[in-house]
Amino acid sequence: MLSTNKNEKGCLMSVPVKNNISWVGKVDWELRKFHGEEYSTHKGSTYNSYLVREEKSALIETVWAPFAKEFVRNLQKEIDLNKIDYIIANHGEVDHSGALPELMRLIPDTPIYCTANCVKSLKGQYHQDWNFKIVKNGDRLSLGAKELIFIEAPMLHWPDSMFCYLTGDNILFSTDAFGQHYATEKLFNDLVDQPELFQECIKYYANILTPFNLFVDRKIKEFVSLNLPLDMICTSHGVIWRDNPLQIVNKYLEWSADYQENQITVIYDSMWDATRKMAEAIAQGIAEEDPNVMVKVYNAARSDKNDIITEVFRSKAILVGSSTVNKGILSSIAGILEEIRGLGFKNKTAAAFGAYGWSGESVKMITERLKEGGFTIANDGLKLLWNPDEDGLSACRAFGSEFSKGTGGVKPAA
Repeated sequence: MLSTNKNEKGCLMSVPVKNNISWVGKVDWELRKFHGEEYSTHKGSTYNSYLVREEKSALIETVWAPFAKEFVRNLQKEIDLNKIDYIIANHGEVDHSGALPELMRLIPDTPIYCTANCVKSLKGQYHQDWNFKIVKNGDRLSLGAKELIFIEAPMLHWPDSMFCYLTGDNILFSTDAFGQHYATEKLFNDLVDQPELFQECIKYYANILTPFNLFVDRKIKEFVSLNLPLDMICTSHGVIWRDNPLQIVNKYLEWSADYQENQITVIYDSMWDATRKMAEAIAQGIAEEDPNVMVKVYNAARSDKNDIITEVFRSKAILVGSSTVNKGILSSIAGILEEIRGLGFKNKTAAAFGAYGWSGESVKMITERLKEGGFTIANDGLKLLWNPDEDGLSACRAFGSEFSKGTGGVKPAA
């Protein structure tokens, strides 16, 4: 059993992490959207804040603004706020820093240790000139017998991000890296459902960190080169990695290397089912050609876009289809193609398809957007006039079969 403190409503106030370290964050069971409306959080999330009490006490990160007053009230039950010697802001994004204004109102002179870019972020968001202490890569802060070592981690996933490492306890406080949006009162990786956990991990990486693959690879290798012992990774969202923490590090190295599985994903939207019929026949052709490939089919208008993007991340190839409407493509397809373009996937093949009644521009438009997104374009695509008959469906199956043949070991677009 974990020894935890709970408030009068039964919600977690603190959880012992190791020795003199406590989790003092917030579990958000109700969260369903993040980054505005951009990221779906089916499993909620946590905002992880950590209190380290040695000869000197340090608070590492806070929580999102809606929970600021609750956070400060609970923190006051853990420690006299005036005995917090240092605040560490690993990242300025509001889900990490949102409680700072409420906290700093009570302890305005407490120094905040962060990167120069984080100072810009915090000043820009809260318009306060707090007692900032700018740190750089390798700087150290003594807590007594133990030290915090600061490790700048720009673009994981903001320019201001940094890690900090606590000597003696061998803990890496990794901000957004290695985290996931996953609400749990268990808090430790060995105590939660493993498939559920890793699904949220890969979704988080696919949708948030994919554009920064090179930065992920370099920063992990840089940290490994420091030869620091690692007993735990304390993230800013989701679980604390205490059981074999290197397992998630190794996953990140794998995911950052232009990841793909033996999977082809078909994404479509359809006005009157013609393009849907094409999508299903194409998928059938792929499966018949290669029974070992995983084929998944999604209607972009009726499926969660972040779940689709996670499947694109897993895939070696994708096919994207849309009806033609007003000489263009359906809005759900336009939207997800823009998301895909921004993520900068590499080493993946793609093709377009769609049904039309009059002008038929959708296939060409999708192909151009896939090309902009860095995909290797397998062919000119397939478009069919009106509702596909048996010959049309046969053509779709053949299209899927030929596409499947061409997806082995294709090099990324130049």
